[in-house]
Amino acid sequence: MALLKDNSLLQFVEGSIGKEISIYRRNGQVIVAKKRGKSNKKPTQKQLEARYKMRVAAAYAKVMMADPEIKAYYQSLAGPGQNAYNMAVKDAFHSPEVQAAQLEERTVVVRAKDEFRVAEVEVCVFDAAGSLQERGKAVMARNGVDWFYKTNSLPPAGKIKIQVFDLPGNATLKEIDLPETQS
Repeated sequence: MALLKDNSLLQFVEGSIGKEISIYRRNGQVIVAKKRGKSNKKPTQKQLEARYKMRVAAAYAKVMMADPEIKAYYQSLAGPGQNAYNMAVKDAFHSPEVQAAQLEERTVVVRAKDEFRVAEVEVCVFDAAGSLQERGKAVMARNGVDWFYKTNSLPPAGKIKIQVFDLPGNATLKEIDLPETQS
């Protein structure tokens, strides 16, 4: 790969020259590189999954660029050589992370993190038989990381399921098993 500076011959050229050289622009610089060819190897299952995930992320980014507010949000996070579309693809490619989930009396406290933004935290309470007792959305604390949900009741030997969603709709699930008896 070579970076060209003050080259009047290739200043306005982009594309490929034969099957050997590619010329493109990145960050205002002209780059000349050896043209990459198609691989003759069959893709692995992991590669196919990554390609699919990238197609979904690109489709999400394309839709998000139509919304001026979300586009401006992603553009505000872009660094040098990046744009709003790149940030939207990156956001759609990664799921949020549940760092901690615990009970404080009847309040479920969830610490969730996403590289961009956690959009929503949903809490479901199930009894020992697996029947849904209640469902609701947690409220974000002032610190922007913790989310709180106050339950009506905690059934013995039940389960709490927490789903954390980011802006593109990626979800991460966390479960908490409730004790046999409540103290």
